[in-house]
Amino acid sequence: MDMSHLTQHAGTASTIFASVFLVSMTTMKTMIPLRVFSILLNLVLIATAIPARNYLVIVVQCVVLVLNAYRLHQMLQLIRDVRKSVNSDLSMDWLKPFMTERPYKAGEIIFYKDEKAEDMLYIVSGRFRLVESGIELPVGAIVGELGMLSPSNMRTQTLECIADGLILSVSYSKVEELYVQNPAFGFYFLRLSSARLFENIDKLEQRLAQQTAAAKPA
Repeated sequence: MDMSHLTQHAGTASTIFASVFLVSMTTMKTMIPLRVFSILLNLVLIATAIPARNYLVIVVQCVVLVLNAYRLHQMLQLIRDVRKSVNSDLSMDWLKPFMTERPYKAGEIIFYKDEKAEDMLYIVSGRFRLVESGIELPVGAIVGELGMLSPSNMRTQTLECIADGLILSVSYSKVEELYVQNPAFGFYFLRLSSARLFENIDKLEQRLAQQTAAAKPA
């Protein structure tokens, strides 16, 4: 069999394999299997382009292969980090690569009560206080995650900066994007938010008990 026939058969095989992979990919509902099949498709196209010496296809597919492999690694790492965070100290380190830095000065208002909520915040440094409840949030605290889960998406309290600090923010649209890429993220995020809600309730109960005790006559 001469080279022209080999090239022709390689082209036919490439078309068949690509068609099969594309049909399979349309049935997938989540991003991780889709990335895996994309990587397999890249490898098939590279393998069939080699006999034909189609260097353009080889270069393009190699680049796309690296991108697909990197995105797959990111998604798998995200899921591992979320599981680790939920099962430990509710750390938000796994979300930092997707967040934007926002510095604040003392006296600035980050958001007001009844304002439309569009992002979730992570306190890196400084001091921040929820005005209505008087609760001061420590470094490492998360605020605004419950706004995403509420029907109205409204802020329930005003957040004020009382000492210069840095906040990381991530938009709800980005969180939704991460959920679409892998539904398991949504499950762990829900657990994280629920744990944070119970933690806030516990803080309020403690504060109420202290106020009640202080109000009792000696």
